[in-house]
Amino acid sequence: MSSLLSATAAAGGSLLRYDDGGKKAWRACALRWSRPTSRAAHTRCSLATKSMDPKLEILKAARQRFVQEISFKSKDKDVSLAKALLYVAAEDEAFIAYSRNMDAHAFAREREGTPIPSKAQLEVNDVEEFPLAGKTITGWLHELDMIAKEVQVELVSRDIGCHLVEVLEAVNVVIFELRDFKRFHALTDPNFCYLHTALNSGCGSAILLSIIYIEICQRLGITILGSCVGEDFLIWPETGNLEELFKVTKDHSLLAIINGKCVEDPRSKASDLDWRSLLQLDIATNRDIIGIALANLIRLHWKRASRSTHGLMLTSPLRSIHGNGNSNAAESSVVPLLRPRDMRLAIMASERLLILQPHNWSLRRDLGMLLYYSKRYGEALQELSICMAFAPVEEAEVLEPFVEKLHLLRLEQSWNSREQTDSLMVP
Repeated sequence: MSSLLSATAAAGGSLLRYDDGGKKAWRACALRWSRPTSRAAHTRCSLATKSMDPKLEILKAARQRFVQEISFKSKDKDVSLAKALLYVAAEDEAFIAYSRNMDAHAFAREREGTPIPSKAQLEVNDVEEFPLAGKTITGWLHELDMIAKEVQVELVSRDIGCHLVEVLEAVNVVIFELRDFKRFHALTDPNFCYLHTALNSGCGSAILLSIIYIEICQRLGITILGSCVGEDFLIWPETGNLEELFKVTKDHSLLAIINGKCVEDPRSKASDLDWRSLLQLDIATNRDIIGIALANLIRLHWKRASRSTHGLMLTSPLRSIHGNGNSNAAESSVVPLLRPRDMRLAIMASERLLILQPHNWSLRRDLGMLLYYSKRYGEALQELSICMAFAPVEEAEVLEPFVEKLHLLRLEQSWNSREQTDSLMVP
């Protein structure tokens, strides 16, 4: 297979070769496009069809606020988990509302006389005022404040001091007994991966329950640490006496109550931990935790999008082309039937995660593949071409033939579009 790799989009219209002679120029181009600000600016334009639509304005503003919140110019401790994830929810809800509205207009055009639903309730111009399950972003932040106050009331009612273990026991009573929050370790519905949904319903993914716990403890002056252990994310308080966390009272240790059944499940790596091994774990930053939540969204939205094609993997086309040699563009352009809305939500989550980790080649590859499945070949070509500049040599070799096919698919798509335009022109 020739090492030729053309990508006019990434090079501003010129052709670059991914071989020894052109690699430096390619990498410089890739560095420019991989910057978080460049990616954010690019994505703000990717959905701009009617810039005056209030929901599109909310969508863009939510992305901008998210980028500002996780900005690397600020210290990690100043990054708010709750705010960042509420901006994620606002962007996705704005897109869903916009998509639903477009569907309603299309339905009305198909059936003349069908009334178009009123848009008055959605005419909000400020992302901070955008309703999420009946509350604004400020309203949901206030909800977290209220839970923290309930913990304080619980402490007063018990007439106990402020010993760390006693405070955590009060937090557990409020969250898991009075509020009856439930942690889902195995999720199929991405709705439970949004912070406002978890706060509203009392049900959420394990990472979201951990984030709620962190936010409440932060309001009480307690620092909570977290780390990935196998497939689980564990949290525990910053304390000089970690042994307290492993003392079993009422059939469960404090660590198990905070984190759920994974700590006591023998199939989980978390069950092998003791207080000494906690000291050896890599502590997750706030940006890391946001990244875990976004990765969950990508996985679940992709799973829903590809429901009709069970077992479809994002990277399946890469391996098939690399293994089979020359497959023609027509074969490569046969994309499985996927749900467009869920695909778009997966892409949006992937874009945000890439803003957090702009030099992670595997995340960029996954975004490129999501764009490919959505038949956005030009954008997929750009992302996968950048990916090749940062990926290990063996992975770049797998990507190269697929990127060459993408270039052909993009040309084919451009020709088809031009033919359709020409056919509509009046002679």
